This record gives sequence, C-alpha cells and structure tokens, in this order.
Amino acid sequence: MSASFHLSLRNDVQQILLLEEFMERVATAAGLDPAMTMSLNLALEEAVTNVIMYAYPKGTEGPVDIDATLDGGELCFVLSDSGTPFDPTAAPEADISLGVEERPIGGLGIFLVRKIMDQVTYQYTGGRNTLKMLKKI
Repeated sequence: MSASFHLSLRNDVQQILLLEEFMERVATAAGLDPAMTMSLNLALEEAVTNVIMYAYPKGTEGPVDIDATLDGGELCFVLSDSGTPFDPTAAPEADISLGVEERPIGGLGIFLVRKIMDQVTYQYTGGRNTLKMLKKI
C-alpha cells in the first residue's frame, strides 16, 4: 500500500496542535497501533517544535512543510523549511546519564527522534533544510 500526506504550518507553537490530526490520518492509512502512533507523533512533534522555535529569526514568520509517505513497510516523514541551516543529525548524543540539574538544556528532542526512528538524515539544498525520518512498520 502507498499513500502520501502533506501539512503546511507556520512557525507558531499554536500550529503544533494540527500535528495530532495529521498523524492520526497517517496512522489510520498505515494501520498503526496506538502505541506506534503515539511514538511517531512524539518524534514528529519534537522535530517540528525545533523548527518552529529555532529555524527562523525571532519575529519572522516562515513555513514548515511536512510530508508523509507510506510505501509498503516504510513510513517516511520529510520536514522542510527555509530557515537558518541546522543539521540536527550532527548534534552530539544527549548524555542521559546526567541528572536533570546537571544536563545542559537541549538535545533531548533529537535524542528521542533518533531512538524512535530507524533512519534520520539531513540535507541543506536550495536554501532549504530537509530532515528525513524513516520508520519501518
């Protein structure tokens, strides 16, 4: 089975509420169980939140495009934006052995994305950040 889904958001935290409905449509088409749906929604929300919060200069509005493609046993999410170039796959692994007080702020979102997804890749081409997250289902 194959299917494609698209969602365009603005870099506004209120827009994150639209992700849950988007993920429900994808999950229904893919026949995912609730646990997998929740897990994938968490990874998607973390990645999109990072774009919304950090990709564009403060006070600047910009788009965040999300595409989901279901092809056989693979589900692929592609996030793209025209914000500041940033490769989350190059971020160091979060040290989760440290206590909350000792741990530096940041890094847990990409840590979760890496743990949930089977493959995460990044490209910056044509003035656009593209984060591809693949999950075998």
